[in-house]
Amino acid sequence: MKVILLEDVKKVGKKDEIVEVSTGYANNYLIKKGLAKEATSSNLNEIKQKKGAEQANAARELAEAREVGKELKDKVFVKKMKAGDDGRLYGSLTNSDVADLLKSAGYEVDKRNITLATNIKNIGSVNAEVKLHRDVTVKITVRVEAE
Repeated sequence: MKVILLEDVKKVGKKDEIVEVSTGYANNYLIKKGLAKEATSSNLNEIKQKKGAEQANAARELAEAREVGKELKDKVFVKKMKAGDDGRLYGSLTNSDVADLLKSAGYEVDKRNITLATNIKNIGSVNAEVKLHRDVTVKITVRVEAE
């Protein structure tokens, strides 16, 4: 019997795959537990529409990320921090600080998607890498100034 898996099932297949299993296994285990449904023409059409919508959504997200990347590429963000007379910061500039800078400028980026070469402990400019999407990474400039 052909079934469409609704979840990943060990030794059978992954979600949304169409697999051939014995009728008893399909009826008594997979369908009964809600792990699969019978592969009828209407269910197959539903899966095709779902995959098409997912692909369109992924393409839209990629386009949005590229657009935001173009906006961020040329911008310089300024962070004012407490520093001593010799230019050393009290503390350091971290991923969280850069994420807060981007958030205040209207860009929502998770701090885990921001990469600094090291934690910045001196006044000056530094490049940070921001991952907006799996395929879109942008380098921005952060200038640290004394308060």
